[in-house]
Amino acid sequence: MATITVAGLGPGRPGLITRESWALMEQAEHLILRTRIHPTAAALDQAGITYTTYDGFYEHAEDFESLYRAVAEDLIRRARQEGSLVYAVPGSPLVAERTVVLLRRLSVGSGVTVNILPGMSFVEVLYTRLGVDPISGLTILDAGDVGRFRERPVQSLVVTQIYNRQIASDTKLMLMEWYPDEYEVTYVHNLALPDESIRTIPLFELDRQPDIDHLTSLFLRAETKEE
Repeated sequence: MATITVAGLGPGRPGLITRESWALMEQAEHLILRTRIHPTAAALDQAGITYTTYDGFYEHAEDFESLYRAVAEDLIRRARQEGSLVYAVPGSPLVAERTVVLLRRLSVGSGVTVNILPGMSFVEVLYTRLGVDPISGLTILDAGDVGRFRERPVQSLVVTQIYNRQIASDTKLMLMEWYPDEYEVTYVHNLALPDESIRTIPLFELDRQPDIDHLTSLFLRAETKEE
């Protein structure tokens, strides 16, 4: 039976990739990355690990949802042709990774088995940097899903996938429906990398930050009862 094994590239530093995932990628005959635009890709290059990517799909997709569906459909097609392959995604396969959600759905009844390896996401690093214990309650949202909420979350909130200034602006406007304009938020950029930046800013300045890119996230701590 055709098999797709999904591995995580970790939050950015090569040392945070699990040994199991690294060994799998080293041995893979067919290794495909969702994107090469991730810090860990350089480590694969240095180790002489060969791979292909779906970066070309980004140029033709009308939106992210159609892009992710095209990637998932192509993975199923290629697995049927090649028998088995390894698909590697940024972070953890099961944290904010839409292609894996779609891949699991499309694999049902397709004759392709999808195996997912556990991996570390940026969230685990965030816990340690900010001293957050998720057992106290934490909501994690893709920036594109913020508008689906009807009211302000009662728990602390992490917003990820703030890819560019336009998304940051849209996210800011939606969050300002729930939080005061000057609400202090934690801006997180390049987590677990040498130039990591974690800083407190007022919410209204979110889209004014000079370093917004695909490694940008936001943390909003829940107010305590005393507040």
